Amino acid sequence: MREPVADAIWAARLPDVFEPRDVGYAAARVRATTSFVRESIVSRLHVVAVTTTGSVLVCRTAEGGLFMPGGTKEPGETLDALARRELAEEAGAQLLSPLRRFAGYEATSSLPQPYRPHQPHPVAYWGYAVAQARVVGPPTCPPDAEQGVEVLQLDPQDAVTRLTVTDPLHAGMLRLALAMGLVG
Repeated sequence: MREPVADAIWAARLPDVFEPRDVGYAAARVRATTSFVRESIVSRLHVVAVTTTGSVLVCRTAEGGLFMPGGTKEPGETLDALARRELAEEAGAQLLSPLRRFAGYEATSSLPQPYRPHQPHPVAYWGYAVAQARVVGPPTCPPDAEQGVEVLQLDPQDAVTRLTVTDPLHAGMLRLALAMGLVG
């Protein structure tokens, strides 16, 4: 699954992004990778949604947390459909371009069963993709989903700085996208 040469090159440039870490809320150990993986093992996807003016969409929760739009894949859902659904739900945004998957986290769960029955377990992949998007209305979050209260359109570097405080995993992937020349 892993591409050691490519990962080693990026890890030399962004060592903190590629340092394995524990993610308490998911009871998982994650390791960044630039490997392309089968869609079937992707359990969730987040989108670096870039506007036509070059801003990045970042969502804010009522508690002040920041995150990039994305979430858990539903049974039988394609990554394109997942990205479209999550952009609408969390950012009120429309996908304007094809997804360009660039990296993600290989996540090894310590739980006895998957978060949702249809997900791969114990090893899954949390993917990240870049795409053009535009805000077309308010978020359409269902009541049982994470509730965003504001959609910010931030300069990519500002987005990294602000995401680092509340979501270092997302900040790291945005930094990687910038380093790869996919954003900015």
